[in-house]
Amino acid sequence: MSGGDIEIRPATRDDLPAMVRMLADDSMGAGRERWADPLPDAYVTAFDEIAADPNNHLIVAVRGAGVIGCIQLTYIRTLSRFGSLRAQIEGVRVARSARGLGLGRVLMEWAISDAVRRGCALVQLTTDKGRTDAHRFYESLGFVASHEGMKLAL
Repeated sequence: MSGGDIEIRPATRDDLPAMVRMLADDSMGAGRERWADPLPDAYVTAFDEIAADPNNHLIVAVRGAGVIGCIQLTYIRTLSRFGSLRAQIEGVRVARSARGLGLGRVLMEWAISDAVRRGCALVQLTTDKGRTDAHRFYESLGFVASHEGMKLAL
């Protein structure tokens, strides 16, 4: 994918419907997200809280006037690793119309570069065990499945 026709920038509230649509546009997301017009208030509230937090960043990839990708980055200061900073990646999505063109790699490389620029000691993410294609993709970027993740649904 040529990066020249893609703009990577902070998301605005106007980008939110496209972002939620991408989050809901796969087999797992369809069961846990709710895209509607208008959007449920919970998404607007979450966007506003994330946007107000200087350690949280919603980033979009735009081609022309359309949002075709998104990613959330959260910077976490930890006591471990000598008080290091780490980047947590969430919600990586590419619009169906732009899949297979390398945009996921562009977004991830942008996020990793931003983490390096901020002085992070590591970048981390979780991915559902059923997303085997995603596992191969993240491994191709140098990620290693070094830990076993656990979650408690509330």
